[in-house]
Amino acid sequence: MTITYEYEGALYVNLTNRCDCACVFCLRHNGHKGSIYADDLWLEHEPTVEEALADFARRDLLSYREIVFCGFGEPIYRLDAICAIVDALKAACPALPPVRINTNGHGNLIHGRDVTPELAGRIDTVSVSLNGSSAEEYLAVTQPRDGAAAWEAMLDFTRKAARQVPKVVMTVVDKDKTPGEIQRCRDLAQSLGATLRVRAYIPD
Repeated sequence: MTITYEYEGALYVNLTNRCDCACVFCLRHNGHKGSIYADDLWLEHEPTVEEALADFARRDLLSYREIVFCGFGEPIYRLDAICAIVDALKAACPALPPVRINTNGHGNLIHGRDVTPELAGRIDTVSVSLNGSSAEEYLAVTQPRDGAAAWEAMLDFTRKAARQVPKVVMTVVDKDKTPGEIQRCRDLAQSLGATLRVRAYIPD
């Protein structure tokens, strides 16, 4: 099974297939086992910290520009594992490349507590999927399990993460977005202490 995989000079980490959203553009819903990043991201089981570290041991960590917890699920479900892995990697490799988490921003909702302090000193960049400039658009695109509460939780997580990590980015996919909608997303991100990155839509 694929735990780590390379893409454009970065090393990506696939720790879970769990997700509390059903985004309309997600490749998972169209029968895909992987993506342009890796051929098969469906896990036989969620890797243990030890399994993940053994996979990292095969890699030349200093050769990557970044380490990214992403994969085919919401990585913050495995927050404890992420923290343990990053701590171990930093201890073994003091010059570890910057670490990023790509997340839907529901970490506090998932865990029932503010998890953002646990990112401090471990994570260099948090990338949050915004996906819409309003709650209505967000719910239509993201289809989160917790409905409107997920929108508010995502905004709150972003605001709190911006106080804990050096860089917070919010992302939107450019499909069917007008320039006005993109600007509203940018304004919202900035109001939370984040910057906006517009991602290109990847068709099936």
